Amino acid sequence: MLAVIGTVGGIVASLLGGWDAVLKTLVLFMFVDYLLGLLVAGVFKKSDKTDDGGLESRAGWKGLCRKGVSLTVVLVAAQLDGLLGVDTNYIRNTVVIAFAANEALSIVENAGLIGVPIPAIIQDAISVLKKEAEDRKIKK
Repeated sequence: MLAVIGTVGGIVASLLGGWDAVLKTLVLFMFVDYLLGLLVAGVFKKSDKTDDGGLESRAGWKGLCRKGVSLTVVLVAAQLDGLLGVDTNYIRNTVVIAFAANEALSIVENAGLIGVPIPAIIQDAISVLKKEAEDRKIKK
């Protein structure tokens, strides 16, 4: 059984461009963000994903689906790098770093919701990124 899991994991990691530090960081950030989301909703009842701030299976499922689609985009980026015949993972690494930065912001936001003091510089950066995201939505 472990051989099957290892083989499947190896194939998936290969399709995603390899199990390197960049991908490990993204997967770790996704895991931490999901756990913090459960903590925010389950213990602190401060989730902005539900009316009462508590746990809801549908919200959790949506979060997992978003993370799965993010990994699918990484797969596409890795395959594009391969299609271009370049020995670098430029497209894939750019995509992974962008998703990792987004996960890091979500981790910081969740930490703030449960009362962890967030340094002003990080709060300012989050505000700027949120404003940019809102501006992009308006332009579309």
